[in-house]
Amino acid sequence: MALIVQKYGGSSVADADSIKRVARRIIETKNAGNDVAVVVSAMGDTTDDLIDQALSIDSDPPAREMDMLMTAGERISMSLLAMAIHAAGSHAYSFTGSQAGFMTDAQFGAAHIRAVKPDRVRRALDLGSVAIVAGFQGRNERGDATTLGRGGSDTSAVALAVALDADICEIYTDVDGIFTADPRIVPTARRIPSIGYDEILEMSSCGSKVLALRCVEYAQRFKMPLHVRSSFSHRPGTLVVPDGVDPNTLPNI
Repeated sequence: MALIVQKYGGSSVADADSIKRVARRIIETKNAGNDVAVVVSAMGDTTDDLIDQALSIDSDPPAREMDMLMTAGERISMSLLAMAIHAAGSHAYSFTGSQAGFMTDAQFGAAHIRAVKPDRVRRALDLGSVAIVAGFQGRNERGDATTLGRGGSDTSAVALAVALDADICEIYTDVDGIFTADPRIVPTARRIPSIGYDEILEMSSCGSKVLALRCVEYAQRFKMPLHVRSSFSHRPGTLVVPDGVDPNTLPNI
C-alpha cells in the first residue's frame, strides 16, 4: 500500500463530466490498495472569471478581498469532486486550504507556505476516506485567507505530499507528461520518461508551463518524487525523481 497525493488542474475538472471522470480515477487508485489525498484547482476558467468580475466592480480591488474571492473557485471544485466520489459509491471529505492546515505568510496574491499541519487530512485518510484539499490557498497568522499565485495548486500538492510523508505526488494535467517541446504545437515532440529536478527546473525557468517553478523547488528540497500524467489517458507520463532513485521502485507507475 502506498500513500499517493494526486493533483488535478483546472482542465481536468472543467465540467461535471470531467469531475466524474476524475472521481472514477481516484476510486481506481484507492481500490488498488492505496491511501489517496487529492488537491484540486478551480474548474476551467473560473479563476479568470472571478478576476474579471472583481475588476468590473473595482479597478484596484483590495488585495485581502481579492484573496477571499479567489479561494472560492477551488472550494467549488473540491465540494463537487467529493460529491462525485460519493455518488460513485465511495467516500471523501473536502477541506479548504485553511482546514487542511496550510499556514502562509501575509503576502496576499503570492503567499509562501510557512507550514502544513494536515491533521484533519490524516484523520480522513485513517477513516479510509479520500481527502480532497482546495489547492492554491491557505491562511496567514491573522486567520485571513491567502492565495499562492499562479501555479499554486502544484505547490500545494507537493507541500501536502511532504507533510503527509507520501510515497509520490502525481500531477495530472491535459498532456501525457513532460515533452521535449509542447506536443500541442510540435507534433514530433517526444515524451521524456524520467527526468531529474535540475533539468525540469531549467525547463520551468525557461518558460515551460508543465510544472510551476516553486512546485519543483519544493519537491527538490524535500526529495519528493513527482509523476506528471494526463487525466485524460492512462499513459505512463513522466517521473521527476531525486538523484539515485530508481523510477521503477516508485508506486503506481
